[in-house]
Amino acid sequence: MVIFAVCLVASACQPSLPERDIATHGFPQAGRDAIARYGCGACHTIGGVPGAHGTVGPSLKGLGDRAYLAGHIPNTPDGLIAWIQHPQALDPRSAMPDLGVNETDARNIAAYLLNAPR
Repeated sequence: MVIFAVCLVASACQPSLPERDIATHGFPQAGRDAIARYGCGACHTIGGVPGAHGTVGPSLKGLGDRAYLAGHIPNTPDGLIAWIQHPQALDPRSAMPDLGVNETDARNIAAYLLNAPR
């Protein structure tokens, strides 16, 4: 009984990801996996992604609460997907490299970032 209660309390503290994100048409869990594959955590701190403690770029915790990306790109689902895929096309002065992220992975990454734990 005590073990069940501890598990119940621990799971309540962990925010769960939705299976699918309607705004991005992406899958947050697949986005978390893509973030790890593309190595985003080398530059960014990203909640819920093991080893994602980079400090070169900004922390991506709470990204969904921000009005802008890179200081001037409206933070909309489409804007975030475009930024993930083509940061240099949107802001050539940005240090964020174009990693060749395909549209499916970009949608999934955006879905994760917009729903990620803070």
